[in-house]
Amino acid sequence: MHDVTPVKIDHWRRFRRLMAFMVTIAVGAIAGALWILHRDGVVLHWQFMLALGLGIGVSLLLAGALMGLVFVSANSGHDDDVIDPTAGHR
Repeated sequence: MHDVTPVKIDHWRRFRRLMAFMVTIAVGAIAGALWILHRDGVVLHWQFMLALGLGIGVSLLLAGALMGLVFVSANSGHDDDVIDPTAGHR
């Protein structure tokens, strides 16, 4: 029989890949929103474009970061170390 060694997964690499994907999505969403507003004839001042870009970008990147950290925590085994204080009371 062959000795099967478990493959070590780099959870932080997966997190960085997820964040790179979210940056791509955020840039696309910002560009799409600006294009739709420009198409509809909205006057786009630089302050408006900055606020729109920051609002969409920060929201999407924060959501991606929080979900990515949940995945890192769940898949790396950190959640297994938590002791349930109510386990004896059930």
